[in-house]
Amino acid sequence: MSILNCQMVTPVLKKVGKYSGNGVNRLFGDMASFLRRCLFRVLSMGPIPTHFAFIMDGNRRYAKKLNLEEGDGHKAGYLALMSVLLYCYELGIKYVTVYAFSIENFKRRPDEVQSLMDLMLEKIEALLMEESIVNQYGIRVYFIGNLKLLSEPVRAAAEKVMSVTANNNKAVLLVCVAYTSSDEIVHAVEESCKDKRSEIRLWNSSETNNGEIEDVKEVKKTNCMIVHDIQNLCDDRSAESQGLKSSRGCNGVIGGFQRENGFDSRWDEVLTSKASRTGEFSGMEVEGCENLREKHPVIKLVDVEKHMYMAVAPDPDILIRSSGETRLSNFLLWQTSYCPLYYPAALWPEIGLWQLTWAILNFQRTHSYLEKKKQLKHL
Repeated sequence: MSILNCQMVTPVLKKVGKYSGNGVNRLFGDMASFLRRCLFRVLSMGPIPTHFAFIMDGNRRYAKKLNLEEGDGHKAGYLALMSVLLYCYELGIKYVTVYAFSIENFKRRPDEVQSLMDLMLEKIEALLMEESIVNQYGIRVYFIGNLKLLSEPVRAAAEKVMSVTANNNKAVLLVCVAYTSSDEIVHAVEESCKDKRSEIRLWNSSETNNGEIEDVKEVKKTNCMIVHDIQNLCDDRSAESQGLKSSRGCNGVIGGFQRENGFDSRWDEVLTSKASRTGEFSGMEVEGCENLREKHPVIKLVDVEKHMYMAVAPDPDILIRSSGETRLSNFLLWQTSYCPLYYPAALWPEIGLWQLTWAILNFQRTHSYLEKKKQLKHL
């Protein structure tokens, strides 16, 4: 066993203290701590990642490998997580994200899911203990995901931990539970649409109150919902004079307005309207496409990103998946565009300082190249 991992032996030595003595325990602990500090000092000569993300894979295989009960693999995985968190925060890595439980994991056997929920509840409550790593290092904890899918006790415990640690600012731990990246993206888009819908209502209300809507024409009713895509309507200016496609409206009606002799052929103007919840249109305004683009709120990249569950942290600098698997498994798909992946063969309970060190060295080797890529992305 490497001397760098000798700290992992300390808990075992404490259990057999009658054979080794407290002095030997203290010696091993002090030696491991000294060597670790030396290693971290060397690593600090290069760029240090701000955000580490982990897919904790291999707990069940670890239990099977050692002929343990199924739940014991996850308990061993929790101990490995505590060690990895200790190393990260000692090294000065501020953000750590772990993939604890996927939405897809709910498809497992009911007894296994319940066992994992019970273990999760136990470990979440342990974070509130005075001697926990959270209190020792001033860590703020976020539980990321669709928390409504969790059982009531687990959700309540998670919310309590987030509330209690809200004022901690030295480091951040993000625990992804009831999470998939596709669910996160859908959630962000839905919230962005709600925000923009409110902005459009306020804009329309302001325009009406200021008397700026002057050219009001006849009102039509429609039995279907019409979505105004300003960008697409403007782009249609290049279409030939054969008329607009009927797919843009219902029964050949575009935006709920139609002329007796056909559709308006003025390509430089777009008809817009305000609709009540009952579907009755109260008026319309004729403006140029460019004016509409400037005035009407549109959903931008920044709007979606601010509604992501992971908006509370910067994008990960390194993503580690244990057990040698190279799949992302629906984890942080949006945030890992320029994030190097590291997939050691060790199962998650076997992950330690050695794997963490290699991941940082690989990050330092490619750091300059990835930074240039990120800068080009924002140009």
